[in-house]
Amino acid sequence: MDKKQGGLAAFLKKRAPFYLAGIAILVVFVVPELTKADLASSLPELDADRQQAVDILMGYNGPDGDGLTVMDAISAKIKDKYPNERIYDHRRTSVELDVTGEQEMYRIVLDFISYKGKLHYDWSVDSISGEITSNDPASRHVIDVVNFYD
Repeated sequence: MDKKQGGLAAFLKKRAPFYLAGIAILVVFVVPELTKADLASSLPELDADRQQAVDILMGYNGPDGDGLTVMDAISAKIKDKYPNERIYDHRRTSVELDVTGEQEMYRIVLDFISYKGKLHYDWSVDSISGEITSNDPASRHVIDVVNFYD
C-alpha cells in the first residue's frame, strides 16, 4: 500500500508544474470569458408581462425580421463608447430598466450609467401588436439603425 501511495506521489510530483500551468491557463483565459458581463445579463428580473414587453423590444430586428436587434444596437453603442474596457465590471456602472404600464401598452426606459456619463432610451411597446414607438431622439436613432441595418 505504501508503494502505491509513493508511486502516486512521485507521479504527481513530476507532473505538478504541468497541472499548475494548465490550471493557470484556465484561470487567466477561460474564466474571464465565461464570466464576461454584458447588457443582457445586467437587466433585472421582471414579472412575465413586463418581461414579454422587454423581450419584444430587445428582440426587434427590423421590418424584414433579420439582422441587428435593438439589444445588439445598444450593446454596440456601449462598446463604441467604451472600447477595450470591461465597463460592466466597473463599480460606477449600472443598468436601470423601468417598465411601466399595464395590459398591452408598456413604457420601457433604459438607462446605462457609467463614470463617463449616461445613455438614456425611452420607448413605448404594444405587447399585442408588437408596435414600438420611440419617445426620444436617442431611442429613435436605435430603431433607425435596426430598421436600416444591411
